[in-house]
Amino acid sequence: MIRTEDIFKSFDETEVLKGITTEFYKGKTNLIIGRSGAGKTVLLKLLVGLLEPTSGKVWYDDTDFFALDRKQMRNIRMEVGMLFQASALFDSMTVEENIRFPLDMFSTLTLKEKRQQVDKCLERVNLEGANANFPSEISGGMQKRVGIARAIVLDPKYLFCDEPNSGLDPKTSIVIDELIRDITIEKNITTIINTHDMNSVMEIGDNIVLLYQGKLAWRGTNEDVLESDNATLQDFIFASPFLQRLRDAALKRG
Repeated sequence: MIRTEDIFKSFDETEVLKGITTEFYKGKTNLIIGRSGAGKTVLLKLLVGLLEPTSGKVWYDDTDFFALDRKQMRNIRMEVGMLFQASALFDSMTVEENIRFPLDMFSTLTLKEKRQQVDKCLERVNLEGANANFPSEISGGMQKRVGIARAIVLDPKYLFCDEPNSGLDPKTSIVIDELIRDITIEKNITTIINTHDMNSVMEIGDNIVLLYQGKLAWRGTNEDVLESDNATLQDFIFASPFLQRLRDAALKRG
């Protein structure tokens, strides 16, 4: 589990996060949602340690992350997997080399053991045999799956995903959502996803954190969304007429 305790973050005179206290649960897909400028990306960067809070604490289980020294922080970061918005694959490396990169950086495995781990991760994301391909030779959805394979190759305890469905068609987005959810459950990972995708919210939102103007505006599950009377949530989620009709139909069914 990861939790925040009264997190504030300012850049010069601009206060971006204003007292965020919340929890992200182990074995759950935890989503951070909100309009552009709400503070989602800043919060995600704080959680992963790319930024430090102006005040407040981030806890990894029972560990106060920002109270650690550099070596201790590095040990925590070795337990973190990261899926970037644009996959962030190295164009000059093959699929295998991209996935193997964290193992080359942080593990003491032999080359044979690294290749076995790569093959295991490729099988898990349904890309068996793609080892020798370059990123330019595979589709955007396949690149995203390679990014997931790289993110889990060190068997992380914590997985961070920044807009994992960005640039993908709806069908491929569903595949990526289901893959992230299934891996989260299988490996009992604390997964945190920054997303604008309302399908992700409704399909895999085990624990949803809504930010509004730097504050925690609402928290609940995907099952709570349709029944919530929180005005900020309704304004964000049901901006689409289609979703408004979906909500109204659900309320009529009782």
